[in-house]
Amino acid sequence: MDRNLAEIRERIRGALERSGREQVTLVAAIKYTDAEHVNYLHRVLGIRDVGENRVQQLLERWDALDREDLRIHFIGKLQRNKVKYIIDKVCMIHSLDSVGLAEEIEKQAAKHGLIMDVLVEINSGCEENKSGLLPQDVAVFCQGLAAYPHLRLRGFMTMAPKCDKKEEYQKYFQKTSRQCLDIWQKTLHNIGRPLLSMGMSDSFEAAIEEGADLIRVGNALFARRESD
Repeated sequence: MDRNLAEIRERIRGALERSGREQVTLVAAIKYTDAEHVNYLHRVLGIRDVGENRVQQLLERWDALDREDLRIHFIGKLQRNKVKYIIDKVCMIHSLDSVGLAEEIEKQAAKHGLIMDVLVEINSGCEENKSGLLPQDVAVFCQGLAAYPHLRLRGFMTMAPKCDKKEEYQKYFQKTSRQCLDIWQKTLHNIGRPLLSMGMSDSFEAAIEEGADLIRVGNALFARRESD
């Protein structure tokens, strides 16, 4: 894991240099590891942001996590009836994709007296088997979020279709990035720019070059090496 992270960080540096950017947040996708490894990542290797895909998994390891200065993002598909279990445990929900889910996050956040940072998930490849809003529905959906005072829209998340070449990933990320900036500036009348969560183990360099602020890396981080 140490060498994997060192290589990932080096690849991140290269992508930032190529794009003329200064920083990106690495969110370690911890779906396939345990609390002990998460604590090692955090305390020894300096990873401060981790991403949970499953509510049950988060709850099972919650008490074993060294949570001081640890930021837990929820990056998986979130069911309405599970929101109440994580609302006070995560710093951001990356996968908001329906009015029903927005209503439940609002309800649970209000109960706890907090404002939850959210990203709207976009199905940029318009794939039938993936969650997320279709690109043409995102602007109107985002406008409607103004009705929920306990939600704070921070930006957008996407998962690109599986591609064979970096250039193909870049096409999707560029499309999403441009759309998000357009919605943010013209439709929502926001100053500045949104956060973009895009790019995974096989695509994070392309995502960084197209403006990603958060990348979600799991397999490349936890994969065992033949020499290990």
